Amino acid sequence: MNNRLYGNLIFELSKPGRRGYSLPKNEYKHKLGELPAHLLRAKDAELPECDEMTVVRHYTNLSHNNFGVNDGFYPLGSCTMKYNPVINEELAALKEFAGKHPLQPADTCQTLLFIYHDLQKQLCALTGLSEFTLNPCAGAHGELTGLMVIRAYHQSRGDDKRTKVLIPDSAHGTNPASAAVCGLEVVEVKSDPDGLVSLEHLEELVKEQGESIAAMMMTNPNTLGIFEKNIPEIAKLVHDCGGLMYYDGANLNPMLGYCRPGDMGFDVMHINLHKTFSTPHGGGGPGSGPVGVREGLECFLPTPRVVYDEETNEYSVETGDYEQSLGSIGSFFGNFNVMVKAYCYILSLGKENIRMVGPLATLNATYIKESLKDDYLLPIGGLNKHEFVFDGLKDKSTGVTTMDVAKRLLDYGYHAPTIYFPLLFHESLMIEPTENESKETLDGFIEVMHQIAQEARENPELVKTAPHLTPIGRVDDVLAAKHPVVTFRQMQQEL
Repeated sequence: MNNRLYGNLIFELSKPGRRGYSLPKNEYKHKLGELPAHLLRAKDAELPECDEMTVVRHYTNLSHNNFGVNDGFYPLGSCTMKYNPVINEELAALKEFAGKHPLQPADTCQTLLFIYHDLQKQLCALTGLSEFTLNPCAGAHGELTGLMVIRAYHQSRGDDKRTKVLIPDSAHGTNPASAAVCGLEVVEVKSDPDGLVSLEHLEELVKEQGESIAAMMMTNPNTLGIFEKNIPEIAKLVHDCGGLMYYDGANLNPMLGYCRPGDMGFDVMHINLHKTFSTPHGGGGPGSGPVGVREGLECFLPTPRVVYDEETNEYSVETGDYEQSLGSIGSFFGNFNVMVKAYCYILSLGKENIRMVGPLATLNATYIKESLKDDYLLPIGGLNKHEFVFDGLKDKSTGVTTMDVAKRLLDYGYHAPTIYFPLLFHESLMIEPTENESKETLDGFIEVMHQIAQEARENPELVKTAPHLTPIGRVDDVLAAKHPVVTFRQMQQEL
């Protein structure tokens, strides 16, 4: 059996007596028998026995079955899985950065503290906000921190009744989850036929529940990739009833360098450094979710904080007497490695070239949308920004679903776009190319998508039974989730 094609388990390659290593002699005085009995195994560990070449080839072959942004086009919508320039990775890996310890004295890591402090200033300039904290370790962590800032603000004024957060029905799933974790009640705001926040429904909610509204969370452009053109009216409604405006920065790419949330009337926001500023995210990390606030809310930001002393020209770490601060929200200063990459990315583009990010993200997405709309159903027309959503194939008579299209893409060597999200459409297919991809790459993807649509019309079973060229065929996702096989012994028995 070809291990590269079929992906044998390492246990299946095991042969009794084979060794891939040799340990040095025990240089310590104690012997195995002198260890406490409760630390000893009752029997030898059941480990595979393989030579070094078998182990190296096995895991190298497995890695070839894993898809990443370095392998090919990754059109995952709502996530901005962008390419990360290698130079940023190299800089972040320098021992001067990677080898530092968060507890070492401030005078031994002035460069790191400078980067931390200056990155905050850069983010303020890009967003129009007054101050940032880089402490949150992920986007959802940033959401929670931002909502905690909003709660602290209301409580500082003795307004404890504000416990509701307005969230559009097209919001990211983390928005209502973060609000719930913060102890706030989620109130859904409906979308209008154009995919925008319904002003009519928002007005009703504000009229009925205005005194209990703490904030409204918005993503702009929204999850459909559409710019929320009514933000001034929305902000006025929320502010007039005493609430604050929260900006989810997950879709900041198409706005970068052209418009700023702070200028739109937002009071608090988080940025996903790992989405917009160089570090591709996914698989659990790494992430960074800095939170910014308008003037007047700085006192509520968490500690510790990096402070610059103009007289001594030195940076220090303060946990200090910040009476209204949230206090610590995590260990130290978040994921510094991600911050270094973001800082390098911003400096390498500069204030002139960073203005190219938004137009290119919008151009790439629009090009794909216009090229495919004859084969795929576009439920909402008009200008989109960095991403857009199809409602599956235009020809519904084929019976081919969005899931089928996603599986067939694997046979052509493409990662699937986001499917079945947002929940506004039954067969959602969300595509986001990001600003980094070339026209040649986009043309290749467009050609394959047209080919799949043609297959659906002429030979729908071919698409419905895909993938055909991957190490395994279509799996039963529900069965795998409910009854996962996680041990080799159990797998042998079932086979």
